[in-house]
Amino acid sequence: MSMSVNLNDQLVKSARYYSKALSRSVAKQIEHWAKIGQIAEENPDLNYSMIKGILLGMQDIANGDVEEYKPGML
Repeated sequence: MSMSVNLNDQLVKSARYYSKALSRSVAKQIEHWAKIGQIAEENPDLNYSMIKGILLGMQDIANGDVEEYKPGML
């Protein structure tokens, strides 16, 4: 479901800057920030690096890029 919202001009300007650098649309950049913000609010003990690592790990699982851990594998 899409919805029109009014956003602060500075937020949109910043999103445009980051979206170009990260190859995302402005809307997708704002959605990304919203997703990270929601996760951070729900998990205040996690910093950004931890959130990013968890999201990357979840994507690895979705892609099937995982192996069963066996003690002593390191």
